[in-house]
Amino acid sequence: MASRKRKQFEPGHGYTQADWDAVSDAPEAADAELAQARPFAEAFPDLAEAARRVRGRQRQPTKVPVSIRLSREVVEHFKAGGPGWQARIDDALRRAVAGKAGKP
Repeated sequence: MASRKRKQFEPGHGYTQADWDAVSDAPEAADAELAQARPFAEAFPDLAEAARRVRGRQRQPTKVPVSIRLSREVVEHFKAGGPGWQARIDDALRRAVAGKAGKP
C-alpha cells in the first residue's frame, strides 16, 4: 500500500480541532480488512432502506413559489415565532382572503 500524506486539520468543515484530534490517530485499514469490507446496503439493509425512502414529487403542487416584498416589521413578527414562519404568513393571508369572500 502506498504511503499517503497525512491530512491536517482545516477549520470550517463542521468539526472542531478536538473532533479531529479524537480520530486523527486512527490507523488506516489494512489490505486484509479492506478485502472483508461489505457495501453499506449489505451490512445495514434496514438502515439503507430507510435512507432510500424519500418523499417524491407532488402530483399536483398545492403551493406556488413567489417572490414578495413585505415590510420588515411583518417579517420580524412572523420570524419571531420560530420555524414555520412562511406557513404562518400563508395562513394569515388565507384568513384575510376568506374574510373578503366575493370581493377583489
